[in-house]
Amino acid sequence: MPEPAAIHTNGGGTPAQPDPEFTILSVEGAKHTATPMLRFTGQMAERSGHEVYTVALKAQIMIEPAKRAYDDDTRAKLADLFGEPERWATTTNAFLLADVDVLLPTFTGSTAFTLTLPVSYDLEVAAAKYLYSLPDGIAPLSFNFTGTIFYRGESGAMQIVQVPWECSTKFAMPVSAVRETIGYHYPGGGWVRLSDDTLERLSLRKAQRGLHSYDAAIDELLEEEG
Repeated sequence: MPEPAAIHTNGGGTPAQPDPEFTILSVEGAKHTATPMLRFTGQMAERSGHEVYTVALKAQIMIEPAKRAYDDDTRAKLADLFGEPERWATTTNAFLLADVDVLLPTFTGSTAFTLTLPVSYDLEVAAAKYLYSLPDGIAPLSFNFTGTIFYRGESGAMQIVQVPWECSTKFAMPVSAVRETIGYHYPGGGWVRLSDDTLERLSLRKAQRGLHSYDAAIDELLEEEG
């Protein structure tokens, strides 16, 4: 029979609690879904040698806009979010992209996991507006992990401990991953949320002018504005 994994101990010889470390390895767009989704592949390493039965893991994913540079055109597009460029030192605070829950399998040493989150195309949502405004490069993300670890104690009984609050990691997400997954589901287009009243008025104008699409109706209005 294989030897059990060694369990690291503290100075007094008592088995240490699980010592988790998290890493985000990659991201890709999910293609066989009804709506745009991103899938992040991560890894949890448990460095104390305990057998982990499962982990009820929660990931808070934040966008950190201050962690990248912007050209003038991008700054102009992001004025709705952050104001004038001279204010960005105080306005480009981290904000939420998504909260994701995942259940990890039994493992010893390390295991991979997947975080799946929807990609919003509603430009009234701060995260969607930010990602849509980036022409290329990366979107700086932070992943903050919490949750509960169920593991095998020294006596063989199941023990429970919380994921330490300081467990977090950074990831530079390619903007192309977002654009590709939205482009796959909605090629050549984007989405803007309209109020019921505005949509009704636009529908009426479209019908009255004999236009074939809402895109044509909006384009005509923009042409009239010059």
